[in-house]
Amino acid sequence: MNPLRVGLAAVTRKLVFPFLSLSFLSLQRLILLGVAGGTIAVLAIETLAQEPTTPTASSSPAPVAYASVNELNGILDQVKMTAASMQTDLGNVRIEKWKTDPANKRQAQGNLDSIQRNLQAALPEIISQVSASPEDLTSSFKLYRNLDALYDVFGSVVESAGAFGSRDEFQSLSKDMEGLESARHAMGERMQKLTAAKEGELTRLRAQVKQLSAVSPPPKKVIVDDTEPEQKPAPKKTSKPTSTKKPTAPTSQSPPKQSLPATTNPPQ
Repeated sequence: MNPLRVGLAAVTRKLVFPFLSLSFLSLQRLILLGVAGGTIAVLAIETLAQEPTTPTASSSPAPVAYASVNELNGILDQVKMTAASMQTDLGNVRIEKWKTDPANKRQAQGNLDSIQRNLQAALPEIISQVSASPEDLTSSFKLYRNLDALYDVFGSVVESAGAFGSRDEFQSLSKDMEGLESARHAMGERMQKLTAAKEGELTRLRAQVKQLSAVSPPPKKVIVDDTEPEQKPAPKKTSKPTSTKKPTAPTSQSPPKQSLPATTNPPQ
């Protein structure tokens, strides 16, 4: 098998499959996150936390450049520090003391609980997946989606804290919001670089395959007919009846008749 075609198939799987793996509901959820917050965003972030991890269809991880790994480690460190700060500051928030009606308090408490669950369970698992496969598009895109969902839900909590909470709560949460936005932006730029690199690699492989196919003639196809011909039944031999001839009796030859001489009467 041609190694270039094998490489082309592998790159196609890495480039196309991550986007095909997104269901229609996932894409619809991302659109809703961009236009609405509050309850819709809470449902989205909880669904992201419950999504199972799909294994990557690759036999062995490809070597990764040092610059790419160094860039990813910087982003992940920023995400971890921001997540730890968010958990601490969210733990100091006293929603029950906010000057608002019970309905707003319940909604803000629900958002806060959803963020805490994501920071404690879903986010660390996704970070581990990205660390194991630094240039895998599936895990990288999943981390970006999770950061985007956190940004929407956490933003609503920060706005509520500024409107109904204390000044200290709003200031501490605002700093966390800035760190989360910076990490989300950095991860989005990395996604663009990875996608462009995969597209460039795919284009080069296609050009190489095209050159090889133009130089070397296509292999001749040998068609083997392995169907067994029908065997015709052998014609039956008709036995000719043997004619039994009766033996003919030998014909006896009778001796020739001897004619008597005519007697003449003597003269008297």
